[in-house]
Amino acid sequence: MKFYFFSRFSMEFYLFFAGCVLFVIAMIMLTTKKYFKTETSEKLFKNVYPWVDTGWTALIIASFIMFFFVQAFKIPSGSMRNTLLEGDRLFVNKLIYGFKIPFTSDGKRYMPFRNVNRGDIVVFQCPPEALEISEREKGITKDFIKRCIAVAGDKVEIKNKELFVNDVCSGDSYAVFNDTAIRQSFDLFASNKDYQESWEKGSFKSMSAIRDNFGPVIIPKGHYMMMGDNRDFSFDSRFWGPLPDKYVKGKALLLYWRVI
Repeated sequence: MKFYFFSRFSMEFYLFFAGCVLFVIAMIMLTTKKYFKTETSEKLFKNVYPWVDTGWTALIIASFIMFFFVQAFKIPSGSMRNTLLEGDRLFVNKLIYGFKIPFTSDGKRYMPFRNVNRGDIVVFQCPPEALEISEREKGITKDFIKRCIAVAGDKVEIKNKELFVNDVCSGDSYAVFNDTAIRQSFDLFASNKDYQESWEKGSFKSMSAIRDNFGPVIIPKGHYMMMGDNRDFSFDSRFWGPLPDKYVKGKALLLYWRVI
């Protein structure tokens, strides 16, 4: 039998929880120190307590830094090739878009230095629409990394793999196309409004035909459109819809390890 309860929490939570456990142990050891009267018990206390005391401090500080400032992140897939490769490790700036209040679920961020801009490489919690039904039922969460190609109010359209933002071809200098075939989408909607509403609900999840010909759609308020640089092999906003701001975690800051 598998237990999925702990999959609901982030690494920051685990570090903070472990730090709290070590803090309690340290306090218990200090309280019961007077009972360590034998030479063996005193020696054990002197050897163990400094490590426990240092450990809880280090873990809580690390959880604080990871929650508010910088977090390490490992690239999970090839959707950002060739900008970022599978297994690459980078630091994520979590402060630039503002910080969240710990243990709250509304996703509101405070005191941002700036908003998410077009071109930013962003780490975010994937929305429920991007998860399988079984994953949602089990409370599983995943982090994605994609490039923001449009913000609220932008008009987005893809024509034969070419990206147009506000009716202007973006140039897409960072995009990579490894599949020469162009998939033609089908007109299954009575109006642009129906298309827009269906996309916002994440209804394109299994519609591979919209990969190369998509839209037009308007990015709703408080949302972004995220796409992988490896355009032909990226599961992104084209399929699961616009990304709500509350799922944004931070901006890619520095690549510190690359598996060659």
